[in-house]
Amino acid sequence: FDATLIARDAKTDVAVIKLASSEEFPTINLGDSESLMLAETVIAIGNAYGYENSVSVGVVSELHRTVQVSDDQIYYDLIQTDAAINPGNSGGPLLNIQGEMIGLNVAVRVGAQGIAFAIPVNQVMEIVAGLIAERTGGVAVHGIMGRTVSESGQTHYVVEQVVAASAANRVGLTAGDRIDSIDGQPIHNRFDFERAFLAGSGDGEFEISFTREGAKLDATMSLERQVEAIAGDDPIWDVLGVRLDSVESDDFRRLSERYSGGMLVTEVREGGPASRRGIKPNDVLVGIHIWETTSLKDIRYILSRPEVLNSSQGVSFFLLRGREEFFGNIRLSSNDESTASATATAASR
Repeated sequence: FDATLIARDAKTDVAVIKLASSEEFPTINLGDSESLMLAETVIAIGNAYGYENSVSVGVVSELHRTVQVSDDQIYYDLIQTDAAINPGNSGGPLLNIQGEMIGLNVAVRVGAQGIAFAIPVNQVMEIVAGLIAERTGGVAVHGIMGRTVSESGQTHYVVEQVVAASAANRVGLTAGDRIDSIDGQPIHNRFDFERAFLAGSGDGEFEISFTREGAKLDATMSLERQVEAIAGDDPIWDVLGVRLDSVESDDFRRLSERYSGGMLVTEVREGGPASRRGIKPNDVLVGIHIWETTSLKDIRYILSRPEVLNSSQGVSFFLLRGREEFFGNIRLSSNDESTASATATAASR
């Protein structure tokens, strides 16, 4: 089949494609990678050395592995398995004995036998949701920051924060609302939520059904004013307290060979989280938490992550000031600016 590339994440080599066909395709059932146990039986499927639909069996050897495959590519929180994953298996599913996908095969340990790795399926779905959000504009357009929660054996997508003056704010959505469906499509997690905006009818309007304190409610969300909303209410300015611009690749390489890119700080909001941490104009922001910050899309995605926005301990940040590298910890919030207390600390790397 022919396909169109929707989005790609170079850091994990995960891509979203759309098949150019009206045919209905079978889909794989997804498991829960958070419930995996050591020594649990797993099945890897792929095109090993070009042999289609090759199947190998093994066990979960370990969880939460960090694997560096090149100077600029590091995988975090991987599943380690002894199931044979050979060249051609990359991108294939790792299944549990119920036939549910619990991982995406990505790497092997060169020169070793019985050591292979897969991205946990929960992480894959978050990556895919982020890629779709990049394509649609994500939180910068709809204005909803949420998280997937489990309740009575089911998962739901619950609003954690609504950006002021956003499309969601205009229709009255608030923190704690549970998104049940968009345009009739059930919403169970962030992937379902972001995908609904990608699959919209094209008129910029979406019918949203949600639950608030047990009451079923409906609203029509219009994204027609998304440009004005972004321009007037930038989540990077609101949450982080900076305005950023791109850095030419040649200029960046003169600063650092350690990172693949960064964003130039052009303005810092007085009293904001960045200001309180000692971030200054002309600093180059190269990382927040576990992600590099090479584009505005990167940063908007990072700021949409609940573990970043709502961390009571704050998250790490990394920046360049001239050729000197600094790092520190920053606590982010678009509503509460009373939290923070230290400046960036010089790092000897």
